[in-house]
Amino acid sequence: MKMSNYLYVFNHVISKGEKREGVFYSDELFAWHDIDGYACYIGYKDLTMTLYFHGQFSYDYQDKRTFKDFDLLVESIVPKLRVNI
Repeated sequence: MKMSNYLYVFNHVISKGEKREGVFYSDELFAWHDIDGYACYIGYKDLTMTLYFHGQFSYDYQDKRTFKDFDLLVESIVPKLRVNI
């Protein structure tokens, strides 16, 4: 999946989600960023995806199924977001 898809999802959660203690929540996803915005994070269950400034990203998760579910969820959300661009 392209980095831009994850950025669409991150932006959606940050702009439309409910903010609680510095973290934005929207549906099953949650998102936040560090103080300078250099790193952004998308969370889902036990998974945290880190999006770095120069187009790199990494994942941290415990269960492989969580990673697959996260990817499917992002895949299902992105087409809906692109309609609103």
